[in-house]
Amino acid sequence: MPEPVAIKKKVNLRTPDVMSAVQAQVESHYRSNVVERLKASGGALTVDGLTIKLAKQFGFCYGVERAIDLAYAARKVFTDQRLYILGEIIHNPEVNQQIADLGIKNLVGPSREPDLSFLTAEDVVIVPAFGTDTAVLNQIKERGCQIVDTTCGDVMSVWKRVRQNASDDVTSVIHGKAAHEETRATASRAVLNGKGHYLVVLSLDETDYVCNYIRNGGNKEDFLQRFQGAYSEGFDPDLHLKRVGVANQTTMLRGETEEVQRRIEAAIQDRDGKEQLPKNFRFFDTICGATQERQDALRDMLQEKLDLLLVVGGYNSSNTTHLAEMGEEKLPTYFIRNASRLESRKSIVHWNLKKRCEVVSENWLPETPCVIGITAGASCPNNLIEDSILRIFELFGINKDQIQ
Repeated sequence: MPEPVAIKKKVNLRTPDVMSAVQAQVESHYRSNVVERLKASGGALTVDGLTIKLAKQFGFCYGVERAIDLAYAARKVFTDQRLYILGEIIHNPEVNQQIADLGIKNLVGPSREPDLSFLTAEDVVIVPAFGTDTAVLNQIKERGCQIVDTTCGDVMSVWKRVRQNASDDVTSVIHGKAAHEETRATASRAVLNGKGHYLVVLSLDETDYVCNYIRNGGNKEDFLQRFQGAYSEGFDPDLHLKRVGVANQTTMLRGETEEVQRRIEAAIQDRDGKEQLPKNFRFFDTICGATQERQDALRDMLQEKLDLLLVVGGYNSSNTTHLAEMGEEKLPTYFIRNASRLESRKSIVHWNLKKRCEVVSENWLPETPCVIGITAGASCPNNLIEDSILRIFELFGINKDQIQ
């Protein structure tokens, strides 16, 4: 039997000298004077009939900033060791490229499963802001690697709830995307020492299907086929929907998560009666505060006069996608990765939420006077927002000097 590998003592990366150097480096990459000026002026800037309005809350949240800081700090502290990361640190391609440029290699390939086979006790592995599942984490620990854990505190709050569900033999119904890194990490914590189960629901349609099964039963094989890949091993809807706790991926739309909760609660009450509801149903508000702030700020901005909305950020960012969904309900909305997608006044390349690919739209930009709203998800740095703002002004013949 091989000797157990000693777990390394945790290294404090957040010393004053390290963090001072890290923050200077991060600011040089992501800071924006234009965005800071816009914020200082109340979030609006008008030049020659073109008004840019910025949502009151946008861009990097504390959890993202912390994750990036820790990755940069790891590079400064572990200068002579190999550094790896379990996938993307956040869902923004430019930020992930900066991490790669630091010499931090991604362990996750196209299969979405990490290759840990070559790791040694001399290596450093960064856990991204989404967290990782327990099986992967245990394998890394068994190899004796130094672990730099950047998991967001809001995500860990959800883990606490689903672990409690597992301990109490309560099934966690998780509102989220089954393939998303955060949801996979949360699901792994909804089973505990052989106890507990989970089911992931993405939409209200899926929720209604589950609610109908709770009320009336149904064909178990059809249920399991519909939710293939979105439930725990051994999950049986006839057994494991008796007692349910609703949890969520932290970046979902709050209103939708609350509706999932209300519908499942109503179904269990219809099946069991009001007296049994406290025993058989539980729910905790675990939407990320930054996600909610950005959604609320956009909701407020959408009450104002806007001709169109630009949403800036990574296309695989859940919280950014939801901002684009909110915008599309109200007015012409274009979800762009960065300023390079603003090709001309006639042509824009943007993400189509329904087709799940980039498309080209023509004649997208109105004539002045016009008002263009801009927001960005929690994984989008200010420099990319600035690039987009400057590009819009440029398309109207307004150079950077005119807006300083």
